[in-house]
Amino acid sequence: MQPDGNLGAAGLDAVESAAYELVVAQPGTTEAGLGRSWLRSDSLGDALRTLTAAGLVHIGDGEPPTYTAVDPNVALDAPLRAYAERLAAARDHLHRLAGIHRAHATLTDPNAVLEVVSGRTAVLKRFACLQRAARTEIRCLDKPPYLDVSSTTSLGVEPLRRGARARTIYERSSLEQPGALRGLEQLVAAGQQARVLPTLPIKLYLADDRYGMVVRHTAGADVSAVLLGTSALLDGMGHLFEGLWRSALPLRPAAAAAPAANHRPVVEHRRLVALLLSGLTDEAIARQLGVGYRTVQRHIAALMATLGARTRFQAGVQAARREQDLP
Repeated sequence: MQPDGNLGAAGLDAVESAAYELVVAQPGTTEAGLGRSWLRSDSLGDALRTLTAAGLVHIGDGEPPTYTAVDPNVALDAPLRAYAERLAAARDHLHRLAGIHRAHATLTDPNAVLEVVSGRTAVLKRFACLQRAARTEIRCLDKPPYLDVSSTTSLGVEPLRRGARARTIYERSSLEQPGALRGLEQLVAAGQQARVLPTLPIKLYLADDRYGMVVRHTAGADVSAVLLGTSALLDGMGHLFEGLWRSALPLRPAAAAAPAANHRPVVEHRRLVALLLSGLTDEAIARQLGVGYRTVQRHIAALMATLGARTRFQAGVQAARREQDLP
């Protein structure tokens, strides 16, 4: 049956729909009696037999037999529910296809200047598209919370493996996340250039000078993003990044060295500087480095004395600036 009439959503075509409505209006009527009100050229008898077989109409025991409709709330409830489920599934599929279309259109259509995307899954997909679109460089303003709860940094190594340049400015709070130092070390080892600032105004990703994405986290863990195409707004975001990059302090943590013969962990200078810049307490730094609290205090005191710094953070800043001048 083709869903074509007033009750098409219930699976009835136009003829069956008209016949069912006629039986509802004239219960207990014979086919001949119904025929006197039947205004269509289509066969009423065929429609009545189809409705009877579908359980929508029952036939009386008299002679000639009469036709009475089953309560529509009972007879049509199940097919209408099934139709609603199919419609909902179709809408979900439509939204998925539209999302895929927008993702490709945004990264290929030069006229697609701005698009708003909502939902963690959708934003993650756009972020993946943006990373793949980067040909020469991807720039990032990195601050928590993160899209991927299993990650402590926003940018992965995939663009670096393709040979793209990567520059990231981390908000100091990024380095306070569990495992942040190890993740940063892996990215720097892969080729990322990293710097740090106390705070960042936005979370931003820029692929070359062609695409951009600003991510916004709201209360209740909702996530949305604004995708930018080639435009004055995208140019402005690029200038914002470069201005922050010039004022940011360099981060060059080195991977932890192998334990010495006495099995005591080695406190690497660059790892210590990176953690000082993060603003972590001595206890937190000790946990990140896997050494004792007093060991950390001794190393920090020695660094401050060497640099003539008055505070822990000042020591980190001065050490980072010295390293910035190194090749």
